[in-house]
Amino acid sequence: MKTTVENWYIVTVMDSEQLVGEVLYGTVIEDATIRFYEGDYVTTSRIVSKNLKEHTVVTASNSYYQLKGSGKRAIIDLDDFELLRHGFSPEQIRALNSSSPLLAH
Repeated sequence: MKTTVENWYIVTVMDSEQLVGEVLYGTVIEDATIRFYEGDYVTTSRIVSKNLKEHTVVTASNSYYQLKGSGKRAIIDLDDFELLRHGFSPEQIRALNSSSPLLAH
């Protein structure tokens, strides 16, 4: 049983300069596991194997993902991982981190 995603990212999670692992983030287009609705985002557990030529990913929870279309790679800090888990894309996280705080007058 597999879940098919599009608009996907292979996200490298770093803690300072230490690699924590990689996860998959994407939008569900089909789910044979009946865990997700079409259009839901998914952030997976740690990737244990990937074959980008065949567009497949297997995670630590033994879930199988089929990747549709071309994806992207992103790097986030461990501190931002909860944002990813709550549905923020890597690009949204980057934008949040680069926006300067409001200045008091």
